Amino acid sequence: MSADRSRPGAWQYFKYAYGARLPESMREWVANDLAGPGAAFRMVARWSVPCILLLVPMLFVPTEWIIRLNMTIPILIPYIFFSIALNKVYRRYRLTQHGLDPDLVNKLEREKNADMYEEYNRKYRGGRS
Repeated sequence: MSADRSRPGAWQYFKYAYGARLPESMREWVANDLAGPGAAFRMVARWSVPCILLLVPMLFVPTEWIIRLNMTIPILIPYIFFSIALNKVYRRYRLTQHGLDPDLVNKLEREKNADMYEEYNRKYRGGRS
């Protein structure tokens, strides 16, 4: 295994997905993973996997399907809701953990709305940023 790779291997990725820090050589990959296109979706998907793995056995309880769903859905929905609600907070933390600027989380939004921010600064701040 080479130490200067720019992408994590399978085991490295698994550890990274659940909290481990990657080497400095992978900073660009980490920045794209946590702040690039699709980052929010990737984070929700990663954090849904453990919950789903814990809930799947409940689907094999020998009872009616409505009971099985009543055991799993009330756990799954809030879990996904909170992973969506806290997405930016956690991605900021992970960027900081890797020595990157936490404001990268808002990079795509700022680029998409650059003209709106420029207009706001011109109008209300006298052209200052």
